[in-house]
Amino acid sequence: MSGANSQREKELAEVGEKIACEHLRSKGHTILNRRYRYDRAEVDIVSESGGMLVFTEVKTRESSYLTEPIQLVPLKKQRQLIKAADGYLKERNEERPSRFDIIIIVHNTEYTRIDHIEDAFYPTI
Repeated sequence: MSGANSQREKELAEVGEKIACEHLRSKGHTILNRRYRYDRAEVDIVSESGGMLVFTEVKTRESSYLTEPIQLVPLKKQRQLIKAADGYLKERNEERPSRFDIIIIVHNTEYTRIDHIEDAFYPTI
């Protein structure tokens, strides 16, 4: 992968996270943290909605080709998200219920589409 492609992917990911935050806010979420890191694990967005903590992975693409959630967030990535969420909960001594969501964004010059999958997977390792 060239440096130009890597930079473009980073820029697209940043745009996607901003769109995802706006989407979550429109659904009543309060954004608590972005790009939360624990050890080497990261979760894109931590929000609160109705007393529940929501750990959200954002996947942004320019095309809707191959955007099945299971393809975009494989088991290895789920484990990393669970690790980051566990660190978040422990650091803050949080005991609220939580869930894992995936937001898939297709964003290009023609349109933006947002697919929000609540309870996308469960924290089993």
